[in-house]
Amino acid sequence: MDRLCDEVLQLIFYELTDPSPLTFVSQRLHRFSQDPYVRAHYFLTHYGPTEAMYYALGRGKVMTERVLDILLSSGAHLSRYLIQIAIHHYFHTQAHFIKSPWVRNVPLRVFAYFLKLAEEKYGEIPRGKGEDDGSVFTMFLKEARFPPQLKSITWENVKEIMDTYNFIPFCSRDPIMSQFPLALAIEPRLLPHAAANGFSMDYKYRDFVFRKMFERPTVSSETRTDDIAENVRELCKLDPTMFVSRTVAAEVCMEVKANDIGYAALKLLDKSGHLRFELSTLVEDLLRTFLTTRSICSVSTGDILLHLFTDFPSTDVAVRLVILIVIFIAADNLQMTTSNIRAKLELLNLAPMTRRDAFNVLINPFVERYGSLVEFARTEIGGKGDGIKGMSNDEIVNLVEDVAAKCLDIACKGKFMKKLYDGFPVLKNMISRLVLQKYQISVQDVPSWEDGPDASAYVAKLCRDFLRYGVGEVHSMESMMPEQNKEVMDLEKEDIQNAGSTSIDVTPLYEDLQEDDEGSASELGDITQESLTTMIRHDEVTPVRSRRRIMYSYGASDTSGKLRYPHDPTHIGRWAKGQFGAKSSVTAVFMTHAVINDNCGMLHHYLMYADGSQSNPVAQHVPVTFKHFQILARLGRTPNFYLYHDIEVGAEFYLDENDYISKNDSARILLSKQKVKVENPPNRLPSASPTGSSSNRGKKRPRRSAAVTVRSYAVPDSDDEAIVDSDSYFAIDDQEDKKKRKETSLQLWIKHLSELLKAETRKYTDKKKRLEKASEPDAKFRMNRNDFVKSLTTNLRTLRKIETEHRMKYFGYEEAVEDYSDDEDDDDYMTRRTKKRKATHG
Repeated sequence: MDRLCDEVLQLIFYELTDPSPLTFVSQRLHRFSQDPYVRAHYFLTHYGPTEAMYYALGRGKVMTERVLDILLSSGAHLSRYLIQIAIHHYFHTQAHFIKSPWVRNVPLRVFAYFLKLAEEKYGEIPRGKGEDDGSVFTMFLKEARFPPQLKSITWENVKEIMDTYNFIPFCSRDPIMSQFPLALAIEPRLLPHAAANGFSMDYKYRDFVFRKMFERPTVSSETRTDDIAENVRELCKLDPTMFVSRTVAAEVCMEVKANDIGYAALKLLDKSGHLRFELSTLVEDLLRTFLTTRSICSVSTGDILLHLFTDFPSTDVAVRLVILIVIFIAADNLQMTTSNIRAKLELLNLAPMTRRDAFNVLINPFVERYGSLVEFARTEIGGKGDGIKGMSNDEIVNLVEDVAAKCLDIACKGKFMKKLYDGFPVLKNMISRLVLQKYQISVQDVPSWEDGPDASAYVAKLCRDFLRYGVGEVHSMESMMPEQNKEVMDLEKEDIQNAGSTSIDVTPLYEDLQEDDEGSASELGDITQESLTTMIRHDEVTPVRSRRRIMYSYGASDTSGKLRYPHDPTHIGRWAKGQFGAKSSVTAVFMTHAVINDNCGMLHHYLMYADGSQSNPVAQHVPVTFKHFQILARLGRTPNFYLYHDIEVGAEFYLDENDYISKNDSARILLSKQKVKVENPPNRLPSASPTGSSSNRGKKRPRRSAAVTVRSYAVPDSDDEAIVDSDSYFAIDDQEDKKKRKETSLQLWIKHLSELLKAETRKYTDKKKRLEKASEPDAKFRMNRNDFVKSLTTNLRTLRKIETEHRMKYFGYEEAVEDYSDDEDDDDYMTRRTKKRKATHG
């Protein structure tokens, strides 16, 4: 350290938050720290010119007259506002935001010299309470929304204290620092004067400033549209980094009804070219976001969307669908007539509607009624061939069947499906047939965990948990395209394919342009569905010192409007159980899909009471089958807790749904009449298991340990051979009854799940051996068991324990020690003890 030159030591000092401990290391460092030049430039370099004087006054022991002179001559900013606060603090005349001793540590002699320099710079300084420059600036902000004749502080007064007295917040802890950008929103002409005093506008303040510019004026305010537009132009001209973002513009558009002055100013800026984007494109992107959020059902939101679409018509198919959904939701709420609906569509230039439009409206997750649209379709959609508009009854039924088929995949459409089912009884046979033909899943239909990552990503189409994963993609761009446009696109595709190699680069070029547009749009700000007033109020409830520097990732108001499923939804699986019954073939398909998707809500409804206390009554209980575990074993997934719980409380054992579904099941009868091939029943047990055949049932023998517990019924010291033979006969017959006793459901579950666990463990061992052979000889190889094996290994212990306790409770110790298992199972329960080596004492 002693060999370092003074310049290097100076750089080390500048990087330390508190160099005091370093000064005690050596006499040279101590002497070096006494240099006034080093002290003054430490504050300038470490804290910057704007805050250097504030932090220097807080280190009273190092402040001298010479240090003050060097600070001022080297560019430290000294405002009259800082001097006023220092006087109030030093003499305890007024309490400000500073709670530390701060300037009171400065010696009186040095502070007197500081006041002398201040008097030479600014002359007579106001020292009274409320006369400091900070109070003047705060009063200017409070009176910002007052009429001009009621304001006591004008923007000229603020300009004077900035120009003449160098007013600026002197540290980041000053509450005025968080309020300072607000003055620029009120009067953008103050920006050059603030920048001359060292203020730099952070881009994080940008949205806040423009929000206050477009804020809805009070009734008594004289703010006009031209004034707002002129202030925005002035601020953008003074600072190139300041511009109206897409975020703020979308918030202004969401207040088109309540803040007509701000909305008119935004349109004026768009016409004059002072926006960095097209307002029509922004409105189109904003309307498109409502296709997948619950807020489209709000009446007030619907009025705003219709107003925006009227001002900025769009040919985008997604925007068209949004407006159609808004119109028909309002039609059902207000009970509008067909003529009123037609008039509104013609006014918005959305007529005529097509069958595809009607289909897309009905399958939207937030549409829960169909009456207005179906009545409108009967008279206004399509044609009957004789020049009369409207769809025939057969066409209506075909439309409803297509909608019902699509709604099976949309998990949150249970309410709509019930109303559709009640209104069109013909759907019963169609849905039953469709579910059994299209959605039945066998064990071999799902991917195996051995084949790769496809098993972990596999999702069944029915019974998805929309609360966790959403409803999925309901509307695709292809499905929203009008029929005639789709034909044109097909012709264009054929022309491109016939053109040969000349069209190879067309699609990548379009994708690149689209990516560039998305990138530029994200730089201009993200679009939310929040209103301007909501975001301003969110700023106000945020802590004052940090509110202006918060970056919002999404909206701040009621988040329920942004959810992607309707209010109080009914799951389609819940509707299926209530409609078809718990032990129907249709509900069995939904149960299988719920097990694959690990849908806890549906499994709870299928297997438990609402309070989760016990299993449902038999009539309302959807059975768990061994096939469910086989499918999960193939996928390598953890079985849901409800499956194990149902077995523990006494669920009947079924190999698959064929074991409990009645032969009179209406869906299967319908399917057999249609001569549709039904899937073969899955393998009931792994092929390597000897228990897969039904001939082995009931032929279990007691374990070897049970031999010692056989009672003898012979009478001691009896010479009557008849009595002895009779007792022996009954004792043997009793043993045969025990052997032939029927296995309980829990014992069957344990036996079959044990065999399944052995088969999966064997697959794991084989795959591990193959991978070990393929890896390098010296490399350490480790392969974890899949989630199914881990879960089943743990829960089988619990099931065996419950089964043992059950037998001990009802049959006593004799039955508890018996284990109904095959010969193979004995090896698993044998203890292999190693022989102790004899100790040799030499």
